[in-house]
Amino acid sequence: MSASPHTVSDVMTRAVVAVGRGASYKEIVELMQQWKVSALPVLEGEGRVIGVVSEADLLPKEEYRLDSPSAAERPPTDQGKAGAVFAEELMSSPAVTVHADATIAEAARIMARRRVKRLPVVDGVGLLKGVVSRSDLLKVFLRSDEEIAAEIRHTVLLDVPTTARVEVSVKDGVVVLGGRLDDRALVPLLARAVRAVEGVVDIRLDLHP
Repeated sequence: MSASPHTVSDVMTRAVVAVGRGASYKEIVELMQQWKVSALPVLEGEGRVIGVVSEADLLPKEEYRLDSPSAAERPPTDQGKAGAVFAEELMSSPAVTVHADATIAEAARIMARRRVKRLPVVDGVGLLKGVVSRSDLLKVFLRSDEEIAAEIRHTVLLDVPTTARVEVSVKDGVVVLGGRLDDRALVPLLARAVRAVEGVVDIRLDLHP
């Protein structure tokens, strides 16, 4: 039993603002403000992603300008970024990226583990294809109840034995499976497959032998 998961390419932003190695600190700040983003990919050559400059990379300059802690009190990384002027000095490298064909769940897992809000989307050789953000990943929960129910019927329930009489209804993303299912061993498999459908908020089971 399976449902085809949506991929990063389905939700990513394809029109992406990026900078080169030589972009200045002020240019980066201005671009972030103009495009309302918290991070910018850094590119070289034909568009290969070599790093990312985020707001966190820019803040040490302001922090140390105001507080001026002694060199001994500054973390080495922050010391370098506090004095940095160009993107190649400010960026975090190598960049944390994701491929366009990765599932939305995989992208969410990378964001959570690496504690980033946005991921450059790259192809097999590292060229920039787009950017995916946390808000992009949440777009799957905008799917209509009818669309979710149709996918469950046309994928998950196709594998249910013909002797079963399983019905599906969806309200506000919560799936209810009701009806008759004699083989109780299929219940956890069925529940797992339904949860894999993008946009499902929760599942309720009302299945009887």
